[in-house]
Amino acid sequence: MSLQSLVYSRGSLKVLDQLKVPQSKEYLDVPDAEAAWQVVKKMQVRGAPLIAIVSALGLAVEAEAKRKGKVGSGAKVTAAWLKERMDYLRTSRPTAVNLFNAMDELTSVATDAAVVSGASGDSVYEAFISAAEAMLVEDVRANTAIGEHGADAVLAAMERAGCGDRGARVLTICNTGALATAGWGTALGVIRSLHGRGKLERAFALETRPYNQGSRLTAFELVEDKIPGTLICDSMAAALMLRKGIDACVVGADRVAANGDSANKIGTYALSIIAKHHGVPFFVAAPTTTLDARTASGADITIEERPPEELCCIDLAGGERRRIAADGIDCWNPAFDVAPVALIAGIITERRVLEKVPGEDAFDVPGLLREAAAERDAKRRRVA
Repeated sequence: MSLQSLVYSRGSLKVLDQLKVPQSKEYLDVPDAEAAWQVVKKMQVRGAPLIAIVSALGLAVEAEAKRKGKVGSGAKVTAAWLKERMDYLRTSRPTAVNLFNAMDELTSVATDAAVVSGASGDSVYEAFISAAEAMLVEDVRANTAIGEHGADAVLAAMERAGCGDRGARVLTICNTGALATAGWGTALGVIRSLHGRGKLERAFALETRPYNQGSRLTAFELVEDKIPGTLICDSMAAALMLRKGIDACVVGADRVAANGDSANKIGTYALSIIAKHHGVPFFVAAPTTTLDARTASGADITIEERPPEELCCIDLAGGERRRIAADGIDCWNPAFDVAPVALIAGIITERRVLEKVPGEDAFDVPGLLREAAAERDAKRRRVA
C-alpha cells in the first residue's frame, strides 16, 4: 500500500494528518511527547492501535534526542521522567485501551531497566526506545494475523450459510485499516486478506458520521488498494442487508471488556442490532492490546464525548468552518458506543478467533490474555 499512517526511523517520527485525507497527503513532524499528545487529541491521528504507537514513538523520539544530547541524570531519575511523560500521554483520549496498555508496558520497561546493575540514564533511554520500536513491528505482525484469522472466520460462516461458492460481501464502519494502525489494519485487514485470496465480492463502508472516517479514510484506502468497495450512509445499513445481502459485519474496537462487550465508533451498537435482526454474523477484530480484563463489562467503559462543533459544523478547504445546524440547538456527541456481547459472533485477534464460553453468553477475554502473557514470559526466559 502506498499510503502510510506514519514514517519512523530512530530519532524521527512523521504522521499522516488524517484530517487532510483524502484531499491531500501531508505529514506532520512529531518531535516529542507533547506533539504526540496534540495530534492524538486533535484526531490528526486516530484508531486505537495507532494512538498507542504514535504516543510511544513520539516519546521515543524525545528520549533519543535527550540520549544523544547527553541530557539527563541517573537511571532512576530518567525512569521517573519517562513515567511522568507517559502519565501525560494517557490523558489525550480516554476510551481506547491500547494507549493505556502500551504506557503500562513501557513504564515497566523503564522501571525494570533503572534497577539493573550498572544502569545509567542512557541505558534506560535505550531500553525504552527499543521497546517502543518493538511495539511498531509487533502491531504490523498482529494485524496481518488478524486479517488471516478473520478471513477464515467469514468464509466459514458463509459455508455454514450455504453460500461459500462466491465471494464475500462485508460491511464495516469507521476506519480500521492501515490508517488506524501501523499497517494492514484490523477489520479492514480482514477485508484485505479476503481480497488477497480472491474471496471478496465487495466491501461496503459506512460513512461514519460525524467525522466521516468511512467516507474520508476507508473509502480512500479501498480505492488506493483497488479493492471493490461501495460507500453508504450510516442509515442505509438495514436496507443494504435486506435488499442486497451481507455475509458478515466486521468492525474494529477501541476497548473490549472482560466479558466481550466492545466499544467502537458511534454507530457500532446500532449496526450490531441491525445485523442480528437480519441474521448477519457480527465480528469484532482487535489485537490483544485492545482487550481489557480489568473492565468487567461495557457499562464500565468511559465513553469520550467530543465537541458539539464536530456535529454542527463542517470544515471547508482553506480552514473555513461553516455551521450546518441551527444556532441554539443542543448537541450530544459521544465518540463511541458499545456492542453488547450477546450480538457478537466472535472476537478476531492475532492469536485466534475467540469464541463464546460454552453455555454462556460471554467471551473469556481474561483467559486469552493470560495465555498471551504466559507466551511472552516464556519467550523472555528463552532470550535471557
